[in-house]
Amino acid sequence: MIRIERQGKTAIVYFDRGEKLNAFNQSLIQRLTKTAREFEHDHATQTIVLTGTQQAFSAGMDLDDEMWNMPDATDLSRRETFYSGVRLCEAWERLPQITIAAINGMAVGAGVALALACDWRVAAQDAFLYAPEVKVGINLQWGALPRLISLVGPARAKRICLLCEKLSAEQALDWGLLDEMAPAGEAVAVALDLASKVNKQPDVTVRMIKEAVNATSHVLHRATSFADADQSQLSGGFEAARAARDKFLGRK
Repeated sequence: MIRIERQGKTAIVYFDRGEKLNAFNQSLIQRLTKTAREFEHDHATQTIVLTGTQQAFSAGMDLDDEMWNMPDATDLSRRETFYSGVRLCEAWERLPQITIAAINGMAVGAGVALALACDWRVAAQDAFLYAPEVKVGINLQWGALPRLISLVGPARAKRICLLCEKLSAEQALDWGLLDEMAPAGEAVAVALDLASKVNKQPDVTVRMIKEAVNATSHVLHRATSFADADQSQLSGGFEAARAARDKFLGRK
């Protein structure tokens, strides 16, 4: 599922589940988390480009994943599973390297959440971002909501989450969700160009500045989202949420 390519000081991390437009299941979540943690003490890598496939960064959380139906799991096991995505995004956010999400095709739900955990986001001009969590009866979790609010402000964050509108790359760039827009199919190339500019700066200074900016801008993020997975576990079990998931999947 994970392939790493190295170009000088830049590592390109490709993730490809091979089905369902790169929707996240527990296996993909765990492997991406492990990959991030392996970079924590990597002194040779200064920038990391994270990307999915040409068809999709990710179609979001797989609604057939085990997390939605764990009748034999203990309460602690069930809660740990719901927090797997939170740990994934935290692992990518706290990396000392500059991280750039390169989005081709689509970033949906959890795909948006992971992209928000990166320092910068680049999307192809024919890509779109979409947060449909409300449609399936849950909140935008994985620690994504405070990150989203920091980028676009509260009113636009409410619009993105409550109206579930698909944002074109052009609109996402205008709203501050993206840092660069690339020609179709060229998101990785543009992300690599950004990375090359970072790589020209002194390694230690880059890491110090990233840490200082994050410490200032993220100071309340954890405090305001620490229970978001608990909220999703609760609301996701509501009858209305189960019916919404079935409708979303075309089951009813």
